[in-house]
Amino acid sequence: MRNSNRLVVAQAVGRAIRRLRTDMGLSQEDLAVKAGIDRTYPSLLERGMRQPTVSVLLGVAHALKTTSQYILDLAEEELGNGFDMEG
Repeated sequence: MRNSNRLVVAQAVGRAIRRLRTDMGLSQEDLAVKAGIDRTYPSLLERGMRQPTVSVLLGVAHALKTTSQYILDLAEEELGNGFDMEG
């Protein structure tokens, strides 16, 4: 996957996380505490500046009372069927 595609995917995952977080009424700091991550990390995730590891994604999903699969499904839905992974 090209770097530009990685950024697009990271941004889509970040928007999914932001959507779920705001729907729950959580601040980024609240999410960080509940997920056991640094307080600045949710902002980086939501802006697509970082790609979460599997363990971080699981922690974020747990904090958001959802599954990592649902977060990825939201991101994939946003990207659409026409997204070219090769790029």
